[in-house]
Amino acid sequence: MSHFGDLIGVSSPKKQPTIVEPEPVIEKKSLDFDKMSKSELELYGRTIGIELDRRHSKIKLIKELEEKLSE
Repeated sequence: MSHFGDLIGVSSPKKQPTIVEPEPVIEKKSLDFDKMSKSELELYGRTIGIELDRRHSKIKLIKELEEKLSE
C-alpha cells in the first residue's frame, strides 16, 4: 500500500497466490529411449540427477542413462 493509501484508508488489491504445477513423473518401465529425441533424453536425465551433453550421439546419451539406471 502506498503512503497516500495509508492516509485515506484505501487498501491495495490482494495478490493471487502463484500456483506451481509439479513436473510429470516418468516411470522407468514406460520409457523407450530409442523413440525419445536427444532433448527429451537430456530432460529425463535431469530428473534422475544426470546432466547429459546433447552434443554427444544419441547412442552415447542412451548408454549414459542406462548406466545411471543400473546403479
